[in-house]
Amino acid sequence: MMLEYHVYDVFTDRPFAGNPLAVVMGADALSTRQMQTIARQFNLSETIFVMAPRDPAHRARVRIFLPLAEIPFAGHPTIGCALHLSAGDGDLVLEEEAGPVPVTIRDGLAEFAAPVLPQLGDAVAADLAAAGLGLGADQVGFDTHRPVVAHAGPAFIFLPLRDAQALADARPAGAAFEALTARVGKVYAYAPDGAGFRARMFAPGSGVPEDPATGSATATLAAPLLAAGVLPEGETRLSLRQGVEMGRPSQLGLRIAVKGGALAQVCVSGRAVPVAQGRIRIPEDT
Repeated sequence: MMLEYHVYDVFTDRPFAGNPLAVVMGADALSTRQMQTIARQFNLSETIFVMAPRDPAHRARVRIFLPLAEIPFAGHPTIGCALHLSAGDGDLVLEEEAGPVPVTIRDGLAEFAAPVLPQLGDAVAADLAAAGLGLGADQVGFDTHRPVVAHAGPAFIFLPLRDAQALADARPAGAAFEALTARVGKVYAYAPDGAGFRARMFAPGSGVPEDPATGSATATLAAPLLAAGVLPEGETRLSLRQGVEMGRPSQLGLRIAVKGGALAQVCVSGRAVPVAQGRIRIPEDT
């Protein structure tokens, strides 16, 4: 038996940029083991499996896999899958493991609301952060931004870096990076970039040495930004670039609503383009 699949480049408006995604259709009968095997076969940062929704008012139920593990929510699979399932402008809801995720599509741009509002975690020592990325201590932090853990489902270490050069210089490897990621395995480094930020995300322990675009981390960034005191009351819109150093430039939109000094809503937006389609065998469930 074979299943239909589609490959999209997400958070880009041109092929062979952005973050590749495999969308596997008709996955209702697949076991977790079979899904993980297929995700490992595609070996993309994420593969999303589409099934019938539990709630008929929703568009689909989905499960998302890294090459080595399942995750409850992710941004670029949400964007790519929603655009694949849509018939144009409109609203739809994807049932993800983290909860229902509403997506709005207008003129080819999809925007989702994070299913869980980001929460701040522990502070991260600047010297540990610098060593983990092979940087000098003076390259870590800028203005009021300091290293910290935050989560909105998936957890990330957020490392603000002084500038784009520090971001390009980052080399996560060896015992120092293992020490940095002993408790939280994903590192999102970001630096000022005009009216927004430029970023890189490293998660080698999950089979993703570097990710071209990370929607879930982009959404979660709202918590460190609030802690840094850079989000005023009301709505803030930011543009983020990621994947530049990999040759896979990605463009992500971030919209943050603050009410009473707290996060009220966090939304991420982006585009996607189809690049391949085909059929894949179902692996044995052993």
